[in-house]
Amino acid sequence: MNLHRPVMLDEALAGLTVRADGVYVDCTFGRGGHSAAILDRLGAHGRLLGLDQDPQAVAHARERFGADSRFAIHHCNFTVLEAVAQEAGVAGRVDGILMDLGVSSPQLDDAARGFSFSKDGPLDMRMNPQAGESAADWLARAGEAEIADVLWQYGEERNSRRIARRIVETRREAPLTTTAQLAALIASVPGPRSRHIHPATRSFQAIRIYINRELDVLSDALAQAVRVLAPGGRLVVISFHSLEDRIVKRFLRDAARSETPTLKLHGKQFPSREEADANPRARSAVLRIAERLP
Repeated sequence: MNLHRPVMLDEALAGLTVRADGVYVDCTFGRGGHSAAILDRLGAHGRLLGLDQDPQAVAHARERFGADSRFAIHHCNFTVLEAVAQEAGVAGRVDGILMDLGVSSPQLDDAARGFSFSKDGPLDMRMNPQAGESAADWLARAGEAEIADVLWQYGEERNSRRIARRIVETRREAPLTTTAQLAALIASVPGPRSRHIHPATRSFQAIRIYINRELDVLSDALAQAVRVLAPGGRLVVISFHSLEDRIVKRFLRDAARSETPTLKLHGKQFPSREEADANPRARSAVLRIAERLP
């Protein structure tokens, strides 16, 4: 895990303009790639708060950085960013906030987490397995129309109604409990599909986003980030699909164009060709930077 290089690391660090004595928040600690690089640039008086709702990520943070007095990890969703900053006494004084959105590589690579259609495992998909409803539980109780709406709204799955109907028909005989079962079911449903991605890609994305309320909490966290930042502080957000990037883009644009603007935009960036070739998961990344106005 320590050898894993996070997506757009150099661009994220440049966007944050890390100062040795600054205060920073990594809202999505993951396995600590971004956090480690920030800590490398902090001096003795710098400070970094890490947030993650995944208990495995929190355990990793404590093992890797627990002895570093400049760092503190919080087991929570970044929707409570403002409360964490207030508790830590840094609200309104944070020099940089990083949000690296979506599912992490370790989560995708661990079949037991149920995020990947290419690895058979329990149909879970919760970023925090200790809270909320699993994908299997939701698919066991949701109505056909609700399932279809989720697949369309969060995955833009053109085959959403046919897939939802097949899920409801199948569960009458036996519940869907594994990722392989669900992936095979989706692949067996006739209808329009892309030749460039696995038939289950959009449905798995949609169910994961819905189960974890990813888009709802993102809007809330962005608003909190503006209030937590110090004047001149930077917000850096890395998105991986159009739904979340659209939310980020509109929020930043509206904050910059309002009658009393709170943000100044510093544009967007994409991964280099070299990074995209070396890491396929980086190919869809979009990084946006904004600065808190006085």
